[in-house]
Amino acid sequence: MSKAKGKAKQVKGKLKETAGNAMDDKRMQAEGTAEQMAGKADQTASETADRAKKGMRRS
Repeated sequence: MSKAKGKAKQVKGKLKETAGNAMDDKRMQAEGTAEQMAGKADQTASETADRAKKGMRRS
């Protein structure tokens, strides 16, 4: 997964969470929060992979 896709998932999750807050829908809020965390994990994994690749090139 790319950093951009991870960030997009975070934004989508934030929108879902905000909509859940507006509609007082606890399930939608929770889904939005979970999607944000998954997006952050994807973004972090992508960044870590990029760093590892850069480190391997230096060797």
